Amino acid sequence: MGKFVITKRKNDEFQFNLKAGNGQVILASEGYKAKASCENGIESVRRNSQDDSKFDRKESSNGKPYFNLKATNGQIIGNSEMYESVASRDNGIESVKKNAPDATVDDQTV
Repeated sequence: MGKFVITKRKNDEFQFNLKAGNGQVILASEGYKAKASCENGIESVRRNSQDDSKFDRKESSNGKPYFNLKATNGQIIGNSEMYESVASRDNGIESVKKNAPDATVDDQTV
């Protein structure tokens, strides 16, 4: 079972990572100034992760595949790591789809 982990960056911004059951980070958020905005980002991931068209499949300048998850307004709400292959990236997308809806929240800022 996946979980969202909320942490605080050195610049005092909040961020979340979606981790798969094995503890691997499968989606990382941007930085948020307010914790409430970070929590809204998690809810946005839960909703948008079930719509395949919200996953923007990309390739970095060094040829490594990755993806961004976008909200309905087109804003990026999370991005993946760089993968070694398109198949690995696609597995990462499937993992987000599977884990995000029921993932627990582990708030490490309290």
